Amino acid sequence: VETHMMAAKRILRYIRGTLEFGILYRKENQTELIAYSDSDYGGDVDDRKSTSGYVFMLGSGAVSWSSRKQPIVTLSTTEAEFIAAAHCLNHQIEQKPCASWKE
Repeated sequence: VETHMMAAKRILRYIRGTLEFGILYRKENQTELIAYSDSDYGGDVDDRKSTSGYVFMLGSGAVSWSSRKQPIVTLSTTEAEFIAAAHCLNHQIEQKPCASWKE
């Protein structure tokens, strides 16, 4: 129970310290949806699984993002990056309608 209380207090301190953070969306002509993905290689020292993530940018602001541990242990940095790119591509298929948004 004490461990959970410490974790909850840490989360509340983080929220209190980041209340003014936000995403700024500017009025721009750029409506191109751009995706970035990345991963580490075996970053979790306990199970050697990599963490991968991606972000989709529309103009100057992020519209979708994710970061999570990969489900398998990869054998190389290239494989970890490939899995991250595949997760990003799978999500891009869902995001494709956003690319055609216009004022």
